[in-house]
Amino acid sequence: MAKRKPNAAFMKPVTPDAALAAVVGSKPLPRTELTKKLWVYIKANGLQDAKKKTQINADEKLQAVFDGKKSVSMFEMTKLVSGHVTK
Repeated sequence: MAKRKPNAAFMKPVTPDAALAAVVGSKPLPRTELTKKLWVYIKANGLQDAKKKTQINADEKLQAVFDGKKSVSMFEMTKLVSGHVTK
């Protein structure tokens, strides 16, 4: 069985804008790392909804990334975060 190669697009560093940099830092990083840092932040601040695990409850910093929304799904989060990076 051939080993899967990581997708080059995911490995290419992206630069977070000011709103996202407040959460993950301002250094360019691959999307995979960006997602990891986002989850570290979410878990460290207890922002994952206790009852509905797929929902993320935004604090002030994340609301800036989530277009002002107080709660988004994990899937919506990915889409919203994409709008805050430059390739």
